[in-house]
Amino acid sequence: MQEVLERKSIKNIDFNCDLAQAYGVYRNNNEFELLDYVSSVNVSCGFHAGDPLTIKEALLKAKEKNVSIGAHIGFNDIQGFGYRPVELKEDEIESIVVYQVGALMSFAKAYGLSIEHVRPHGAMYKIAGEDFTFSCAIAKAIKKCSEWLVYYAPVGDITAKVADYTGIQVAQELCLEKTYNPDLTVDYSKEDNTDNYGLIKRFQHLIHTSQIRNNLSGMSFADVDTIHFSNKYKNSLELIKQARGVITPTPVNYNNAKVSGWVD
Repeated sequence: MQEVLERKSIKNIDFNCDLAQAYGVYRNNNEFELLDYVSSVNVSCGFHAGDPLTIKEALLKAKEKNVSIGAHIGFNDIQGFGYRPVELKEDEIESIVVYQVGALMSFAKAYGLSIEHVRPHGAMYKIAGEDFTFSCAIAKAIKKCSEWLVYYAPVGDITAKVADYTGIQVAQELCLEKTYNPDLTVDYSKEDNTDNYGLIKRFQHLIHTSQIRNNLSGMSFADVDTIHFSNKYKNSLELIKQARGVITPTPVNYNNAKVSGWVD
């Protein structure tokens, strides 16, 4: 018998996308298209993508659009665009996280900006959603950079447990195009869904019930704080425009401030 899940509407949610996903002559010419519709951006820090000029351009564009800025961290894998897993000890994970976040924090400070969150990329993101110890190592490294930073991590029990264990603020992230297992880990054996009609229906159902259909045709409760919109698909711009018609996004830190009573 299928479990009956409580219906819970989502009143506040963040939309995020990646920036500076380039290196040298290799550029993503479409990445700024989503900037008018997101509430936060993740700027690559130079390990999987992003060179100094690209990072500067991304930061200034984000400043122009007045969106929340985060560090997009990954494995040191320019050639593989950060999609190849790398085995690292905890102190090595700490070092590459602190190095990347620290670099972007200093870069942002030079232009009167501040970094508010950190999001893993590619293989690092995948492992963070499946391995509690690995995700904790990322979280603890982020916290060393600043206790005010929010860890944008894959939705699910692992991220919730990481928040409890490390005391860091987390934002549970969902990607509409991904197929999810019942426990909300991503089923990476399935290709990404790029059918906008189905994706918007999924998004509307998520907003109204906090549930998504999983790969066993059941419903999984998803306590989502942020939606990641990829900029690598032809449908990406139209998808986020339609999502913006459903709900107006707000940055995670702003939502946290509202809950705390700091803002109305």
